[in-house]
Amino acid sequence: MTEFRPTGFQILPTIIKNLLIINGLVFLAQNTIGHSASFNMDDLFALHTWQSPLFKPWQFITHLFMHANLGHIFSNMFALWMFGSILENLWGPKRFLIFYISCGLGAALCHMIVLFVENQDLIHAYNSINHLSENYVQQLAVFINKYAPGNPISQDTADEIARTIINEPTLGASGAVFGCLAAFGYLFPNTKIYLYFFLPIKAKWFVLLYAGFELTMAIANSAGDNVAHFAHLGGAVVGFILVYYWNKTNRRNFY
Repeated sequence: MTEFRPTGFQILPTIIKNLLIINGLVFLAQNTIGHSASFNMDDLFALHTWQSPLFKPWQFITHLFMHANLGHIFSNMFALWMFGSILENLWGPKRFLIFYISCGLGAALCHMIVLFVENQDLIHAYNSINHLSENYVQQLAVFINKYAPGNPISQDTADEIARTIINEPTLGASGAVFGCLAAFGYLFPNTKIYLYFFLPIKAKWFVLLYAGFELTMAIANSAGDNVAHFAHLGGAVVGFILVYYWNKTNRRNFY
């Protein structure tokens, strides 16, 4: 299938419509009651590394419906509607919902593994080294330089920033959305996507270029970059594997 030619197309199918509503309501809650003195939605529902005392199992799902700001939710929901509505029309609501949640879980798992590896040395330094020693502060400084680049770091500051790193929340539907993008690129490789609404590029090249950009940014791990690039890649990989398997078995319905 090289070009998408819809038949019986719904511009706002059931699952997409409900995902847009739920994400919108959660975003509204985040910006009204989500950061009160007695209740913090990020602490409870955003995804935290296994090493954090704030981690809860349900965060694997709930973080998919939370977003950091208006630009974040708009870009994710626009891409979800743009690519996800086509997939839901093609597969039906049950199959698309399973696909969407699977991509989100795969993205979260990939991100959690990366965080676990990245934080191991930090936790070792925090737990095993005498906090009163200069060596402790110097070792922590290696891992927190992106928070206080080039500045002298006291013990109290090192402790505070170490806790900030371990408890940093991850939120957003980007991993699941990247799965939708990967599936669209696989199923409709020659369909044109218009970047910024006027620059045409085939879906297969768009997906490959975007994946390459995410991989480059993930490896670079630049200071101040708080985007979960490996989560995006994880969602895309899960999405590709699922759509490849489903397409290979040539099943139109999934129950």
